[in-house]
Amino acid sequence: MIYSFIITCEHGGNLIPAAYDSLFQDARPLLDSHRGYDPGALLVAQELAAALGGALVTATVSRLLVDINRSIGHRQLFSTMTCRLPPPIRAEILAQYYRPYREQVEQLVRQAVSRKQRVLHISSHSFTPELDGKVRNADVGLLYHPARRGEVALCAHWKTILAGLAPTLRVRRNYPYAGKGDGLTAYLRQRFAADAYIGIELEVNQRMTLAGGAPWATLRALLIDSLRTASAMHVP
Repeated sequence: MIYSFIITCEHGGNLIPAAYDSLFQDARPLLDSHRGYDPGALLVAQELAAALGGALVTATVSRLLVDINRSIGHRQLFSTMTCRLPPPIRAEILAQYYRPYREQVEQLVRQAVSRKQRVLHISSHSFTPELDGKVRNADVGLLYHPARRGEVALCAHWKTILAGLAPTLRVRRNYPYAGKGDGLTAYLRQRFAADAYIGIELEVNQRMTLAGGAPWATLRALLIDSLRTASAMHVP
């Protein structure tokens, strides 16, 4: 199977544009936390795109300004800092930081599909090791829609290959979130058929991304090698 790879990272940084600095004057600890961005996700996206020859689209504006991975109207689209801004200001944020990103990704998918290529979209994320007092028991999560056969098969292959390469690595499917939940991949599934578009959210435990060092570098290499192998296998 030959894919057109598209790699994205919706939560790659915690930058706040100068025009909105006043909203976040006392929020630096929050911006630096998992609520502000996904540590490590940007590097994974960059390395995947470089290794696989894929298109790369990334955002480094904090999700606390606007969450690019949420649909218009979703209750988490805007944070507590921005949800009460006047409608014209929120519309301005969407016009400058949200819509161009989403439109660029959708256009890349549309162009590939028009060339009769099958798209494999990897949306790179990371997750906090503990949330609301509950420890997440995974190192890597592969999120997909269970009704999309190609996504199910790709993630099954990917998980099996990772298990062979790194037996102690804890890889789970549709964990720590449900792959069919709201997000950029869900949006694109509504617009492109299953035989044209495969959308996977890759989630990496921030315990590993923040620790750094050789284990983190090894994991990134494993993700690249295993995805390369999995994507070469037949997917319905």
